[in-house]
Amino acid sequence: MLQKREKVLLLRTFGGRTLRLVREHYLRACEPCRCALCAACRHDGKLLSADVTHYVIPDWKVVQDYLEVLEFPELKGIIFMQTACQAVQHQRGRRQYNKLRHLLRDARRDCVLFANEFHQSCYVPREPGEPLEKWQTRSIYTAAAWYYHHCQGKMPIVMVTEDEEAVQRYGSETEGVFVIPFKNYLDDFWPDLRAAHELCESILQSRREREQECQESHRKEYAEHLPPEVLEAGIKSGRYSQGILNVNKHRAQIEAFARLQGTGTKDTGLVSDILIHGMKARNRSIHGDLVVVELLPEGQWKGRTTTLCESDGDDRASGEAPSEPMPTGRVVGILQKNWRDYVVTFPCREEVQSQGKHAQKVLVTPWDRRIPRIRISTQQAEALQDFRVVVRIDSWETTSLYPNGHFVRVLGRIGDLEGEIATILVENSISVVPFSEAQVSAPLTRRWCLFQQGKRLRVLPVPARRLAVSVLWELAPGSRDVRRVWFGRSVVRSSFQLSYEAAQALLDGRPAELPELRGLAAAARDQRLRELSAALQLLTDVARHVRARRALRGGLQLDGAELRVRVADGRLRDLRPRAPLEVHETVAECMILANHWVARRLCRGLAHRALLRRHPAPRQDAFAELLLSARARGFRIDTRSNKTLADSLDNANDPSDPVVNKLLRAMATQAMSNALYFSTGDCAEEDFQHYGLALDKYTHFTSPIRRYADIIVHRMLMATISGDTAGGKDPLPSNKDLEELCRHINNRNRAAQHCQKQSTELFQCMYFKDKDPDLDERCTSDGVIYSIRTNGVLVFIPRFEIKGAAYLRNKDGLVISFGPDGRSEWKSGSLQRSQNKITSTTACGQSATLHLFDHVTVKISVQASRCHSDTIRLEIISNRPYVTSDSELVQQSSPLLRSELVKEVTRSAEEAQLAHEAPSSPVQEEGCEYRQTQGRSLYVLLEEIRDLALLDVSGSMGHELPSSLQ
Repeated sequence: MLQKREKVLLLRTFGGRTLRLVREHYLRACEPCRCALCAACRHDGKLLSADVTHYVIPDWKVVQDYLEVLEFPELKGIIFMQTACQAVQHQRGRRQYNKLRHLLRDARRDCVLFANEFHQSCYVPREPGEPLEKWQTRSIYTAAAWYYHHCQGKMPIVMVTEDEEAVQRYGSETEGVFVIPFKNYLDDFWPDLRAAHELCESILQSRREREQECQESHRKEYAEHLPPEVLEAGIKSGRYSQGILNVNKHRAQIEAFARLQGTGTKDTGLVSDILIHGMKARNRSIHGDLVVVELLPEGQWKGRTTTLCESDGDDRASGEAPSEPMPTGRVVGILQKNWRDYVVTFPCREEVQSQGKHAQKVLVTPWDRRIPRIRISTQQAEALQDFRVVVRIDSWETTSLYPNGHFVRVLGRIGDLEGEIATILVENSISVVPFSEAQVSAPLTRRWCLFQQGKRLRVLPVPARRLAVSVLWELAPGSRDVRRVWFGRSVVRSSFQLSYEAAQALLDGRPAELPELRGLAAAARDQRLRELSAALQLLTDVARHVRARRALRGGLQLDGAELRVRVADGRLRDLRPRAPLEVHETVAECMILANHWVARRLCRGLAHRALLRRHPAPRQDAFAELLLSARARGFRIDTRSNKTLADSLDNANDPSDPVVNKLLRAMATQAMSNALYFSTGDCAEEDFQHYGLALDKYTHFTSPIRRYADIIVHRMLMATISGDTAGGKDPLPSNKDLEELCRHINNRNRAAQHCQKQSTELFQCMYFKDKDPDLDERCTSDGVIYSIRTNGVLVFIPRFEIKGAAYLRNKDGLVISFGPDGRSEWKSGSLQRSQNKITSTTACGQSATLHLFDHVTVKISVQASRCHSDTIRLEIISNRPYVTSDSELVQQSSPLLRSELVKEVTRSAEEAQLAHEAPSSPVQEEGCEYRQTQGRSLYVLLEEIRDLALLDVSGSMGHELPSSLQ
C-alpha cells in the first residue's frame, strides 16, 4: 500500500523570489535495497557487492564536496542516499549532478542509489524550524540505521560526514552503524590510498582559503554582475541576450563570442554571434559558461580577426585584417558555470623558486588555451613542474584576476605519450575505466549459431565466439534484390582473421599468408583458399551492386582518409595515410545496408520513439569556398542536391593531379552539417533522411567501434521483434527520455571526434619532434596549396595527411621571395591577395605568385609548448614540387584503378536494369528471434563464405563518409 504525504518545497525563482510549492509524496513499503546480501527485495540491474568489509554511506555534504574522492575505484560498497543526491542537484548544479548520475550508472563502480525518501521506514518529515542541513543529515542517518537492520546485521555501516555535531549525536546511537568524519575514514580504512588523501587535503585547504578570503573581503562573488531579477527582466524584454561563451583559442586573451540562444535572440533580431572583445568585457566568465550579454552602442562595435593558425605575434604577423564590425557586447551575468576538471602545468622551477622557499599559492596554466590561469595552494609546486596535473575550479573572487582551484591528481610527465593521451581524454571528459567481468561475460543461450556446429554449441572449446544481433538477407541471384530479411540474436565464430591487405590480395588474385592454413597439406590449403577467394568475390559483387544503387540516388563519396601510426619499441616510427582498398568499401557497404534495414524495422515497430540518425542537407552558402576553388581549376560544382553534388565531384577530376579531387571532396566535407542521433517522435518523417548516404532512414546498428547508440538500437530491435514495446523487465525509453539520451550521445560523439583529431595531431607532432628539420629528409615534403589568405596560404601534405598554415609574411614584416632555383628567401616587401592567388613583391621589384592547387616544397617542424599541446609548423622553402619515391602515395594503385573500373561498369548495369525492370514484390521480413529463415535463404550464402572473417574493421569507413557524417 502507498502512503500519501505532502511535501513542502521552498524554491527560489530566477528572479530571486521565494516560491512555496506543496507536492504529493507517496511512500512505499518496499523499496529495493540493491544489496547482494538481501534475499527479500526484488533485485533488477546493478547490485551492491557483498565482498566488502563494510558499506559506506556519505552524508550530503561529503557528496557535494568530495565527489571526486568517492569516484576512486578503490572505494567500494558506497550507498548514495536519495537525500544526498537531491542536495547535489539543488546546490551544486547540473554538471556536478550529472557526474554523480554517471557514477551511479557505471556498472564498473561498486555503488548504488537508495531512494530513502520514498520508503515508509526511512522517510522522516522535516520538523518546524529545523534547518535543512540538519534534516538532511538526520534523514541519511535514519536510512543508514534501517539499512543495517534490513541486512540483518550482516554488514557494518559506516556513515561519513563533515558535521561534528552529527558525529557526537549519532556516533553511538545504533550498534553496527558508525558515524565518523570523512577524513578519519580515509585515515583508518584506506591509509595506503595516497592519492585520495592528497586530494582530500587539497579540497580542505582550498575551502579554508576561500572562507578566509570571504571573511577578509566581506564581498560576494560576482558582485559586479547584475542581480538575477534584472537579468530575467532584460532577457524577456530583449535588452539582453543569452548564449554560450566560446573563446577564440587563437586569440584567447582578446576575443570570444556568445553563441546566441533563447528568447532574447528573437526579440533583438540578431542572426550572428556577439563578439566579446577583451578580458574585461568577459567579466570573469569562462569558455563554456551560459552568459547574459548586453550589446554595446553600434559605434563601439569591432571586427573579428581570423588567423591562419595559433601564433603569439600581433595581427600583422598572425592573422587576417579585422573583418567588418559585428555586434559587440559585454557579459553582465552568468546563468550557468561550466567549471570542470582541467589539465594544467605548474610554473617552471625558476618561477617557483623566485616566489620564495615557502610559497604555497601558484598560478597554473591550463592545457586548453581558452581557460584562464588558475590559482591553487600547494607545497608540491616544484616537484610537479614536469607533470600534467588535473585541477578543479572552486570559486572566483571579485578581488582576484584568476579563479581559485584545488589539486585533483597527476596524469603523467609532460611529453610522454601516455600522459599526453590521458590529457586529451580528461579535456574531453572521457573515462576509460576497464570493463568488469560481468560486463564482458554473457549467456550463450537461445541464439542462432552462424557457424558449422550442427545448429548447437560445444561446451569446450569456445574460441573467438562472439554474441551478436544479426541481419540476414535473401537476395535474388542476378539482380541482387532483397527478397527476405531476418533479424535476431546469433553467435558468430571466426574461421579466419583477415587483415584488409590480405583480403584485398585475395580479391586481386594475389597470394596471401594466412596463419589458419599453416600445417595443412598443399591440396587442402589451395582448396580452402579457392573457397575463401570465391566467397570474397561474391560478397564484393553484392556490395558493388548495393553501392551502385545508392550512388544513383545521390550517395556521396567524401574525404575520409585516416592516418596509420607504426609504433616500435615504444616510439613512433612512421606515419602513413591508409591506402584505399576496395575491401574497405565492401565492409562499409554491408554495414550501411544493415543500418538502413534496421532503421526501417524500428520505424515500423516504434514509430514515435525509435533512435535513428539523420544528416540534414547543408546550407547552400556553406559551399562558397568549394565553388570558388573548383572554378579556379576549371570545374563546375552543382550543389542543388546530393545527386548533382556527387556527379559534379566525380567529374571534377584532374588525371595529372589526383590531389585536386581529394581536396575538393575535403571542402565538400567541410561544408556538410554533422549527422545527429534523434528520436523519431521529435521531428517530421521528411526530416529523417540521411543526405550523405542518400537513404530515407538510417541508424547505427552495427559499427567497427562500439557505440552506445548501437546497444540502444539492439534493445529496440529485439523489443519490436518480440512485440514487447510497452514495458517489461527493461522498458524502452519514452520519446522525451530518448530525446535527452540522444543529446547526451551527440555530445559524447562530438567529444570522441575532438579526441580523434587531437590524437592525430599529437602523433604527428611526436613523429617530427625528435627530427632535425634541416637535416632529416623526412621533414621535407611536397605540399598543395588549398586556400589563400591575406598573409599566407593553407597547405595540405599528402604524405602525412597534414593540413596547416604557411606564412608568407613573418613577424619581422618581411615577405617571402623565390630565387631562380625556386629556393625561398625573406625580404622587405608587400603581399597582394586576389581570389585564387597571392603575389609577393619585394622592395627591389621582384615578384612571385602562388596559385590555388600549386605544388610547393614544405619544411615540417614542431613548435614545442610546455603548457599546451605542441603544434606543427610549415614553411615553404621552394615554389616547386618536391618529388620523392613516396609520390605514389597520392596516386591510386593499379588494383584500385581496376576496381574503380569494375564499380563503374556495375553502376552502369544497375542504372540500365532499374530503367527497365518491373516493380518488385514487397520484401518479406522475418523477425523470429531464435529461429533461422525458412526455405532457401541467405544462410546458404553464409555457409559458402563461412571462412570469411574481417575482424579488424576499425577503419572500415573507407572513403564513403567521415564518421562524423555517417
